[in-house]
Amino acid sequence: MLWLWLTLPGAIIWLGVLLAPWRPWSTREHLEALPEAIPPETFSDLTVLIPARNEAAGIGRTLRSLEAQAPDLHVVVVDDRSTDGTTEAARAAAGSLRLEVLPGEPAPEGWSGKLWALHQGLQRIVTPRTLLLDADIEMVPGTLPALRHKMDSDGLQLVSLMAALSMEGFWARLLIPAFIWFFKLLYPFRLANSPRSRIAAAAGGCILLDTAALREAGGFESIRHELIDDCSLARRFKEHGRQTWIGLSRSLTSHRPCRGLSPVWQMVTRTAYTQLRYSPSLLALVVVVMLLAFAAPVAGLAAPFPTARLAALTALVSMSVAQAPLLRFYGLSPLRALLLPLAALLYLAMTIHSALRYHRGIRSSWRGRTYRS
Repeated sequence: MLWLWLTLPGAIIWLGVLLAPWRPWSTREHLEALPEAIPPETFSDLTVLIPARNEAAGIGRTLRSLEAQAPDLHVVVVDDRSTDGTTEAARAAAGSLRLEVLPGEPAPEGWSGKLWALHQGLQRIVTPRTLLLDADIEMVPGTLPALRHKMDSDGLQLVSLMAALSMEGFWARLLIPAFIWFFKLLYPFRLANSPRSRIAAAAGGCILLDTAALREAGGFESIRHELIDDCSLARRFKEHGRQTWIGLSRSLTSHRPCRGLSPVWQMVTRTAYTQLRYSPSLLALVVVVMLLAFAAPVAGLAAPFPTARLAALTALVSMSVAQAPLLRFYGLSPLRALLLPLAALLYLAMTIHSALRYHRGIRSSWRGRTYRS
């Protein structure tokens, strides 16, 4: 009986995920580059805003991809206290872009570094639309027209695309698809895109928004202390009655290398405990749910009772079926879903590490900055 109690919750959880009407496992919410670009002059009402901290190695690649979207695009880069020559690298790669590089000021108390950089850049923007773009994001030609078309055709004030992250090497292929998949489970895109739902989500690497709507929502100052700034921004828009949309894309890629376990570990521990609102009770609940959903089904395959083994197998098959569409979307074998329990337990370890670090006085640490709890 104990074996059944251990394996049955996993089967219920994963069958529930598969049968949920909002289909959190689906990849239907996606947007790719248009086959033919819109003439450059149609982007005169748009400014690209890029916060950049020690991005000399890759910002040229990002700017060249923007030049391929529209040669005279207006781009504002905020050099966020870089020490590696980011400003010089950006200017050297400007090409025909109308590039403006701002030297960032030290962040005041209560501001996260990225949001302070964005706040400074926003003061220079006079166009009706703003594209927030991370310094490591590369666009396939025609991506920006696709974003504009989506915003115009659906009457949206915020459109966000989740870039395809680097998946080179064993650890990246194991953990990055799982990272995106877990994000979609926490923030089902269909619900996040519905004006009737309170769930709000955005992917901070690429957000096209209405500049006036941003200012009416309080600008970046209204979320200045947030570490999960992208979803917080989408929530502010929805709270002010604005329409938002998030989707996947293969036309938008991060060229930041993600080799080995360490980069993913650092990325997740930065905000994992923040996601749980720094609550020990929620952390304990997550530990129990993750063990029942991922570890118990694997262990249950060796249960001495057929019913328990059937429940465990049902959980594992349902779990794999639920991740398969995302793996296929990124051109990976669906058989990689069999490794999902391993990835999940690693993410659980990262979350626990994030909590332990918080209780040692470190709220978050990222790009040379430490935020104290």
